[in-house]
Amino acid sequence: MTAGSRIAFGRGVCGNLAEAASREWIVTDGLGGYANGTIAGLRTRRYHGLLVAPTAPAGASRMLGLAALDVVVVLGDQRIRLATHEWGSGVVDPAGYQHLASFDLDDGVPRWRYDLGPVQLEVEVAMAQGSSTVAVVHRLLAGRARLEVTPLCTWRDQHGDRFAAGDPQVESTGTGFVFESAYRVHGPGFVGGGEWYRGEYHREEVARGLGASEDLWAAGTFAADLTANQTLAVTATVELGAPAPAAEAIVTAARARAGELAARAGADTEVDRILAVAADRFVVQTPNGPTAVAGYPWFGEWSRDLFTSYEGLFLATGRADEGRAVLERAAGTVSQGMLANTADVGTLEYNTIDATLWFLHALGRHVEHTGDTDLAAQLADTVVAILTAHRDGTRFGIGVDAATGLLHGGAQGWALTWMDARVDGVPITPRAGFPVEVEALWINGLGAAADLLGRAGRDSHDWTTLRKQALTSFGRLSPTPDGGLVDVLDPAGTPDPRRRPNQLLAASLPHGPVQQPRDAAAIVAACDDLVTSVGLRSLAPSDPGFRGQHRGGPAERDAAYHQGTVWPWLIGPYVDAARRAGRDTSTMLDGLELHLSEFGLGSVSETADGDAPHGATGCPFQAWSVAELIRARWVQAERA
Repeated sequence: MTAGSRIAFGRGVCGNLAEAASREWIVTDGLGGYANGTIAGLRTRRYHGLLVAPTAPAGASRMLGLAALDVVVVLGDQRIRLATHEWGSGVVDPAGYQHLASFDLDDGVPRWRYDLGPVQLEVEVAMAQGSSTVAVVHRLLAGRARLEVTPLCTWRDQHGDRFAAGDPQVESTGTGFVFESAYRVHGPGFVGGGEWYRGEYHREEVARGLGASEDLWAAGTFAADLTANQTLAVTATVELGAPAPAAEAIVTAARARAGELAARAGADTEVDRILAVAADRFVVQTPNGPTAVAGYPWFGEWSRDLFTSYEGLFLATGRADEGRAVLERAAGTVSQGMLANTADVGTLEYNTIDATLWFLHALGRHVEHTGDTDLAAQLADTVVAILTAHRDGTRFGIGVDAATGLLHGGAQGWALTWMDARVDGVPITPRAGFPVEVEALWINGLGAAADLLGRAGRDSHDWTTLRKQALTSFGRLSPTPDGGLVDVLDPAGTPDPRRRPNQLLAASLPHGPVQQPRDAAAIVAACDDLVTSVGLRSLAPSDPGFRGQHRGGPAERDAAYHQGTVWPWLIGPYVDAARRAGRDTSTMLDGLELHLSEFGLGSVSETADGDAPHGATGCPFQAWSVAELIRARWVQAERA
């Protein structure tokens, strides 16, 4: 097994602000909170900060606290500022990135090294697992210097902003301070003070058509005189009553955890080790058990994403015990045969046609992989309730068409599939009727359910019969002129002519409707021009509605979201279908493996532009993108 994992950059990237500010790092607390920023130290997003704490389970809501620590190295009469800030005037000041000799992500721990001539300084950041606590360790590697560290503070919703309006409440603790009774910052040599830093500019938010700036409170200064190998460490935590943990111990524990995760996953290459840590970023604990965050920095828990990701996040990484608890917890949310999709808006929402079907798939894969017949028996009633409700009809017109056995759904103003973007309340891709991937998931779910019920000693005849009917009817979705499958039949049975990658699910799922290599080959061939190095386009580039750029304000981005934008998670179904078709898949993941050193470091982005060079967009750290890369590599390794 490889001894460690490292993504590293030298002066060529670190000294180039555009390059260094476009690459982001993240560390997480296992609860839905995180610390996140750029190599340059420039806060390009409103979400960037050292302490972003969850205020609801699984990050359904979060508050930004400690935004940054500005470091000054004092060498005699010389004061060298290592922070990097951009202001509304367009000025970058200070420009500390110019002193940055290297950056690396060492077993998931971000580390900066600054070259100041006679003085060399290292900075590391880590979070405690199970506690919204961040540690920042400044270590002098050579020379002698005085360090002064100024905490920049706020307390606001991560999606919002805050501007100077009177002085905030700051209570001195002797070793630091408590900011607005929300979090405590601890370190050596603290001298209180305070002033507003006004108008810090967030370039990425401007590019996304959102708020440009915010104000931060400089709450004083931590200071220490250091010689080689001595440290100035700062911790920040929302746990006001607990003793402050040692910052160095938090960093050491983070590296040790990376080794444990790699061992559990059986990671025998550096890429696999990186991905084991990447998967761990998404797995979080709640009072009701474990789950997964859909993406950082702005998503919480989404069931569709969770169960699309399940096999990669939990089974392929050796976390089946946690996975079992995830399945049990999710089963408890079933209502009218539907799984709750998200609680990001504060209440459970039941608004998808596919999240429940992905749950059946995940449950089936878990039991097949682990042989856990006890779980199959435990959840058998839930499985039957889901199938019965879908057969008889449930919310949003979701139900089985008695004549075909296929699953239909749709309601005015709703987009129920994963292509769910809306602009001004109007769905961009409503796909009402019979979407191809829903039929594939339905047929697959019936097959998984029959297997589960059989293992539990329960009768599955009704569902086996229904599956046979649906399989026979599935031929209505093909062929298209290019040999692929129709993306969706509207409620009247009219085919949508647009060519999308959703058809791949039919040829990739284990109990899916397309099993023969010849049929899989036709589907894969129909998707060839959707394939890029980092995933699949969501619409054919020849289509008049194709949008090659996923950029601009919220409405512009949502309009392009599923109209050509590349989705990395789709590489998993593509590789599965290509393998079933007999294609060589050995190099199909190379682009995404290279992507691990771009954008969200050590992770995979949510989306990318449909046009070359396919610049990354959306969340820099996306669960199903990471999970499908892990799963595809896992399957390849098993079959090698």
